[in-house]
Amino acid sequence: QVQLVESGGGLVQAGGSLRLSCAASGRTFSSNVMGWFRQAPGKEREFVAVITWSSGHTYYATSVKGRFTISRDNAKNTVYLQMNSLKPEDTAVYYCAADPVRNGSTAQWTVRSWGQGTQVTVSS
Repeated sequence: QVQLVESGGGLVQAGGSLRLSCAASGRTFSSNVMGWFRQAPGKEREFVAVITWSSGHTYYATSVKGRFTISRDNAKNTVYLQMNSLKPEDTAVYYCAADPVRNGSTAQWTVRSWGQGTQVTVSS
């Protein structure tokens, strides 16, 4: 099992930036992909970005492309989410995820492990 601990959330004004971190421990050698998801009040959890540990390939949700950057530090077993040009609609609890896989037919995601989440609040 992979354990994930997020940090870096907080309150920021619109247009500002935050960087989230996700430290992985446990059976990290068995993990291939890491991702970030978010859940706003009253909404379902949604995909934000993913990155592969080995090659660093990335993929983003349309809503954050060009503003957010996912990266990883293999030596530290840590994944980051740099969030720039933040908008009030980015307000959510952000979750780190180990090995997220999207079902092509249902568009649903399955995840091997979740972090506890970190709150990001963007004021207007």
